[in-house]
Amino acid sequence: MNELRNIAGNDRRSAYLRRRKTEFIRIRVFRIAVLILLLVLWEVLTRSGILNPFVFSSPSRILATGKDLSVSGALWRHVGTSVLETISGFVSGTILGILIAVVLWWSPAVSKVLDPYLVVLNALPKTALGPVFIVCIGTGAGAIIAMTLAISLIVTILNVLNGFNQTDAEKVRLMRMLGANRLQIFRKLVLPANLSTIVNALKINVGLSWVGVITGEFLVSRAGLGYLIVYGSQVFKMDLVMTSVAVLAVCAMIMHAGIMLIERATRTRFGGS
Repeated sequence: MNELRNIAGNDRRSAYLRRRKTEFIRIRVFRIAVLILLLVLWEVLTRSGILNPFVFSSPSRILATGKDLSVSGALWRHVGTSVLETISGFVSGTILGILIAVVLWWSPAVSKVLDPYLVVLNALPKTALGPVFIVCIGTGAGAIIAMTLAISLIVTILNVLNGFNQTDAEKVRLMRMLGANRLQIFRKLVLPANLSTIVNALKINVGLSWVGVITGEFLVSRAGLGYLIVYGSQVFKMDLVMTSVAVLAVCAMIMHAGIMLIERATRTRFGGS
């Protein structure tokens, strides 16, 4: 009887895994199909004149422009500049934001004092600080990374701190009753319970870091994808603008895929906590 139950259980598990695999493949196929459909529609509309090819470019013209930039080496120089700045801002903003969130969770009094200031800073348009960064830091990569930090740091602090504060109060109370100190509560309960919150903060920071870098490059850079977009718009080379946007989308997608791998590894290691 037990053998029959085990066989039935294994069959159900195998069927469940097959359904999950089929669903995963189906979703991937539909995603690719939607992308291909949009690209084909875009090409057809521009070739037929329904969309102005000078303004909207087209996939074929974007590929041709990208090929020219790649052959000349300019594409890799600009992409490398933007990627380096984005990774620098992303890593520093994430680490610093998490550390500040830990400090604020550790000291509720300090958190209550700083909370309205964090809210105001988060609502403040960060581009307004661009001239300040340029004057204080200069027109190099430092000002661009500072702009990235200004955009992503406060969001990281607020999201992670909110996750820390939402940790099950009953479990926290139980650990205190058992004699756990604040460090033990953080290491054994709060941090493991908020790994998904931290991963979500990483996902958000990917987009915010690119926004910060491109905004900074609009203002001060002489290299990077943001510079290419500004230069292309100034000389009315919209193919260059759209190519830069397309490359930017690919770079952001690759970074997001990396975060998804981190999320998958975290779920495997900690059982989806």
